[in-house]
Amino acid sequence: MLASFLRHAEAEDRAKSDFDRRLTSKGFEQAVRVGKFLTRSRLVPDLILTSPVVRSRQTAEIVGSSLGVDIIEAPWMACGMEPEVCLKELKAHAGKEHLLLVGHEPDFSHAIGDFLGLTDPSVLKIRKASLTAVELADFQSSCGLLHFSIPVRLMMP
Repeated sequence: MLASFLRHAEAEDRAKSDFDRRLTSKGFEQAVRVGKFLTRSRLVPDLILTSPVVRSRQTAEIVGSSLGVDIIEAPWMACGMEPEVCLKELKAHAGKEHLLLVGHEPDFSHAIGDFLGLTDPSVLKIRKASLTAVELADFQSSCGLLHFSIPVRLMMP
């Protein structure tokens, strides 16, 4: 399975709560750019899993709409996702070839680091609206293969 991790696009700095922070106009543009990139690169996922946090859900909806892909809100992806939980939940979708996960930092760097067997996940910095793809041959720590990591600014409009 190819698991692609898309950190949510740029969100407003202030809101009533962190959960309710919405995308900025730049964030909307970033999400549209990611959707176009995935289409052009023939990296359309079978399914999108998103954190229920507003900025992630908005990012997933924009990308999913441009790709025509279904979105499932996954409460386990809210801020504070643990790598072990992520692996378990991905395994539940083992029949899919490609999943796109839309969520948060530092959760994604911790999960990706765990999948790749990194002893220090802080060496990874997953920027807003960047896309990182990891092949999971087995659903265990240290069994992943990094395919790519690309920031949104390098995705052609």
